[in-house]
Amino acid sequence: MTAAVEPLDTVEPVFGLEEAARLFSQALSPWVQDLGLVIEKVEGNRPAGASGDWQPGALVRLPYARTNCAGDGTVCSQALLALADTAMMFACAAAWDGYRPMTPIDQTMHFLRPASFDVVADARVLRISRTTTFGRVTLLGAADRRPLGTVLTAYALQ
Repeated sequence: MTAAVEPLDTVEPVFGLEEAARLFSQALSPWVQDLGLVIEKVEGNRPAGASGDWQPGALVRLPYARTNCAGDGTVCSQALLALADTAMMFACAAAWDGYRPMTPIDQTMHFLRPASFDVVADARVLRISRTTTFGRVTLLGAADRRPLGTVLTAYALQ
């Protein structure tokens, strides 16, 4: 007699918002924590009604603050890349159903427009191999959801 195997989409993930909050306080450096990031969503399993090209991911918000800005009041590129990198860390943990130590080996950011408002990073895992994980982060205006940048990432598992 063989045991029935549940489809992956119905298995309850271990890594969710609660575990992401714990990881936030344990794995991020203090200066990244000081950005005031807010984890809005962690998706390790396909939500009901998701499109066929759905990928595991996370949504993380960077609230607008003058301390995260250049002299002209726009959010600085360092804060935006830290947002993207952090969101991808949560997306990877969601895809793996738990955090694994990793290090970035490539991060390429393309800026589309400046931001002087809250920014949301929509991080998606594109591919997981034995030693490397690849992802894409779309940076969006929080209010209008218009893109303001994209980041392509690759991480080596440690």
